[in-house]
Amino acid sequence: MIRVRHKMLVASIALLSSATVWAQTSKHTLELDGSSTNIKVQPTMYGVFFEDINQGADGGLYAELVKNRSFEFYNPLMGWTQPKGDLHSENKNSGYANIVTDKNKSNHNYARITINNDKNYELINEGFKGMGLHKGSKYNFSFLSEKASGNIHHIKADLLDEQGNVVGSANIALDKNGFQKYDAVIIPNKTVEKGKLKLTFEGNGVLNLDMVSLFPQETWNNRPNGLRKDLVQKLYDLKPGFVRFPGGCIVEGRTLGERYQWKKTVGNIADREYLINRWNTEFSHRPAPDYFQSFGLGFFEYFQLSEDLGAEPLPILSCGIACQFNTGELVPIGDIDTYVQDALDLIEFASGDQSTAWGKVRADMGHPKPFNLKYIGVGNEQWGPDYIERYKIFEKAIKSKYPNMIIISGSGPFEAGEYFDYGWDELKKLNAEIIDEHYYKTPQWFQENAKRYDSYDRKGPKVFAGEYAAQTVAIASPDNKNSWETALSEAAFMTGLERNADVVYMTSYAPLLAHAEGWQWTPDLIWFNNLSSYVTPNYYVQKLFSNNKGTDVIKISENGKAVTGDEKLYASAVVDKNSKETIIKIVNTDSQSKEISINAKNLKWGKNLTKTTLSSSSLSDENNFSLENIKPKSENISVKSGNLSTTIPANSLVVLKIK
Repeated sequence: MIRVRHKMLVASIALLSSATVWAQTSKHTLELDGSSTNIKVQPTMYGVFFEDINQGADGGLYAELVKNRSFEFYNPLMGWTQPKGDLHSENKNSGYANIVTDKNKSNHNYARITINNDKNYELINEGFKGMGLHKGSKYNFSFLSEKASGNIHHIKADLLDEQGNVVGSANIALDKNGFQKYDAVIIPNKTVEKGKLKLTFEGNGVLNLDMVSLFPQETWNNRPNGLRKDLVQKLYDLKPGFVRFPGGCIVEGRTLGERYQWKKTVGNIADREYLINRWNTEFSHRPAPDYFQSFGLGFFEYFQLSEDLGAEPLPILSCGIACQFNTGELVPIGDIDTYVQDALDLIEFASGDQSTAWGKVRADMGHPKPFNLKYIGVGNEQWGPDYIERYKIFEKAIKSKYPNMIIISGSGPFEAGEYFDYGWDELKKLNAEIIDEHYYKTPQWFQENAKRYDSYDRKGPKVFAGEYAAQTVAIASPDNKNSWETALSEAAFMTGLERNADVVYMTSYAPLLAHAEGWQWTPDLIWFNNLSSYVTPNYYVQKLFSNNKGTDVIKISENGKAVTGDEKLYASAVVDKNSKETIIKIVNTDSQSKEISINAKNLKWGKNLTKTTLSSSSLSDENNFSLENIKPKSENISVKSGNLSTTIPANSLVVLKIK
């Protein structure tokens, strides 16, 4: 180690840039001061925001392959076909399915299958835009069934490829009494992107069928009925400080009856009540009539995922206001207690011991140890006096019983304007702890707002930048792209978030996931299809900041001022007291490279430097399933004596880590 006290640190590095260096360059001298700023970077600084949009849960993160597995959609046979049946006949040479409904049960429906000729009846499930099947992998097939009459004695399950060829099978004997679970393992002999599941029957008669499931054995942590491994791995690699769930606007619902109710998402998965997804009909450019929520990925699974990722769970709950862009339905204040009790019960579910009612529910699900919830959000993007009135009731009840719980409140859907100003003014009067801000704006806005938090009240509420993403066209446009320009602009903005870590405690890009054929909203952080996934340039920006967040902010300046976009240069710096590293993030949004000299004082530096560069030759470049051409490139260099200097390529994010 080289110890430097109140004098210039001497170091020199000759670095070869991996990107094109333009003939014209500008030169900048930055001053790095290791003196304490008393600004701590919160462990929650960079997290992930999950919402079931873009087929993010069923057909996405939740690895179930059967769509409408328990016949609960509004059209109970949606996703299922009977190609040899005829709705206009008695099907004496085939068979047919009826739906039996019991409204006294949370899982209302099951299928009653009548087989008149077992040689000619088939029941086929199409999956979520098909079923992704990997050659040689093991898949758990299961169902609940009960023989009602006749002599049906076997169910055969065939996995089909796109041409209808069988690529894997299981034949299951129906040898149990009553409604019982049956299971088998199927191993496909071929990789298929858009497969199907075909059920045929041996014997004639009537049987009842429910909870038809097909799950890969290879899930995250190999959990049965678990999460898709490649997608969770990408979340794990971000090293997120928190996981916000279950949304977003999905928390509110288009109506209060369609709001997200966490109690219906825990317990036995076969008893979880389905709900239409609020993105089902939201956008005319991407209608999704078959978009429902099975809640196989429910609140228990969200808490479990947070624990797996080493992240704080951050649940957001309804405050009794449906989406104000839709119905804006309000629960009367006299009826708000049910909603408040849901919040109190959730805290007990997450943190109560097994002697409590909801702590016991968690323990019975396989997690006796509490999840130790620290944060809870009240409402999503609500605004106006109705929100503030309800928020006060929630805050009083939560703090009375759980005084250490940190409550996230909201400033509405916009980054400025009447709703925003009103929300902030009222919440400051209430001494709110953390206020959630959202902004989906142009790349230029993100570059111009790197100083957004410089003037925020240091003694006021802290900020959760809970949803943000640069939009190439317009908010909610189907033509938005995950271009390098958007990612670079977000990187410039994030240097401002990091410099202001005494105000900004939490941040997350949104949305997180998108199916290549099932999306409603763009841009998104991670894209996937039925077989594979890829990450965007925006993902790599998030990863570079999150993996290098450090513990304490230090000053980096030019001519005595923070580096906030003059001559299109942005910078922030931190030290990591645990790893004893100094980390500098520099963003150049110019079409010309920049020669940077860095003078440092009041720092302990070692001799090893890692320079990581994220860049692309064109601002319109994107990643795709075939090629992630925009990704970080790193080189390790020994620090020598002299002046520390390096080239920051045109349109690039560079992270310098010195140890």
